[in-house]
Amino acid sequence: MNLFRSILMAAFLAVLFITAACETNEEPFLGEPEVVTSGFQFTEGPLWHPEGYLIFSDIPANTIYKWTPGNPESEVYIDSSGFSNGIKTLPDGTIVIAQHAGKISTVTEDLELEPLAEQYDGMRLNSPNDIAVRSDGLIYFTDPDFGVSDEDKELDVQGVYRINSDSSLTVVYDEFALPNGIVFSPDENYLYVNDSATGNIRRFEVMENGDLGDSILFTNIGEMTSMGGADGMIVDSEGRLYTTGPNGFTVFDEEGEQLHQIQFDQQITNLAWGGMDGNDLFITSRDVVYRVRVNK
Repeated sequence: MNLFRSILMAAFLAVLFITAACETNEEPFLGEPEVVTSGFQFTEGPLWHPEGYLIFSDIPANTIYKWTPGNPESEVYIDSSGFSNGIKTLPDGTIVIAQHAGKISTVTEDLELEPLAEQYDGMRLNSPNDIAVRSDGLIYFTDPDFGVSDEDKELDVQGVYRINSDSSLTVVYDEFALPNGIVFSPDENYLYVNDSATGNIRRFEVMENGDLGDSILFTNIGEMTSMGGADGMIVDSEGRLYTTGPNGFTVFDEEGEQLHQIQFDQQITNLAWGGMDGNDLFITSRDVVYRVRVNK
């Protein structure tokens, strides 16, 4: 009887240990990447639409595509997209896009583009890259000079901008060489922005009025290589930061400690949550779009 009780107690303690380990493990479980659609030139800016499909940019094709689950082929969603890159939504559901043609635009119900921001101090924006939208509707975007010709370039600053409620622009940070990915923490107390040139990811405090406060170097994911530089970023509900960059796909905890990494055989560019339960992670690359199943 004592032996039987000892076995039961050992089994009970083992279950407690395994449960505790699972509860304290901060690393999300990630499945293997699978290609869901292919045949593009250089994809970017994925966004899961609430109606159940994915839209994403193909920058050189000057096109936004639409992919519906179950169909390996994608269809044109918007042509002549202004060489769109990042795509996000405003609180009311309006789609807003960053365009390498020097604009931030919204998408109408008729899939027409309406410019929201084109100039700063009377000068053409460089090459708006990615967007973060606060829950009160304030829009933040990065503006490196990727692909801007000498004839078109009017601004020297590679800025991080805020679009104010009166549609004016404010430079909130101007010390990056090539600002790229941008995303809020889940509670919107912090804004993460990375620099493709250096691989630095900085975390800024966000004031109630929308200004940026103190910042820290959150982590570094490596300088730009043939596999790209620091690029798209997203967060999950636990505050983990998911990034793309020269070393592929990397996940960090809230302290900047690396939790997970997946190497890809080509450059990956940006990420978005989606799928029917929100646990599909879509990752854009040069010519294909991947899906990774995540238990977050």
